[in-house]
Amino acid sequence: MKEQETIVASHFYFTDDGAIPNNPSFPLLVYKNAIEDEDQVNQILRQNHWSNAWRNGVFPYHHYHSNSHEVLVVIDGSALLQMGGEYGEKLTAEHGDVLILPAGSGHKLLKKETNFSVIGAYPKGQDYDMCYGKKEERPVKLDNIKQVPVPDYDPIYGKDGKLFTYW
Repeated sequence: MKEQETIVASHFYFTDDGAIPNNPSFPLLVYKNAIEDEDQVNQILRQNHWSNAWRNGVFPYHHYHSNSHEVLVVIDGSALLQMGGEYGEKLTAEHGDVLILPAGSGHKLLKKETNFSVIGAYPKGQDYDMCYGKKEERPVKLDNIKQVPVPDYDPIYGKDGKLFTYW
């Protein structure tokens, strides 16, 4: 991974759009080109206490997790993602990028290269729920989001990571 001092963290605050709640306190973070080809992503995540990892893509519909933060590490290809719900930002996620999504952050795949792949993981390996922005979800899910604590470690840079500048 690249040295933390060389990485610019972009941050995005999203408001509740009536379907996707987003996070009222923490921004979505993007570390552009932080991961290098030789990095063992699963090992980096595990040593920073982010686990319950999976490898795949991003679903092509708006969704969020109300009971956990999530990291997405782009390990191959690139894609256009919509973050923050229907009125959020369209971001290009490319090989080496790290996206840290606070609980409640909407995300959706809009367009991808055929080889696009990410590794996703969660603080302390916690389980995550799948939420779709349905009205009947809201009361419980809004309360869940408020209960999710700040992780103990940045998923890439550990105890002293950039995450804690923003969260």
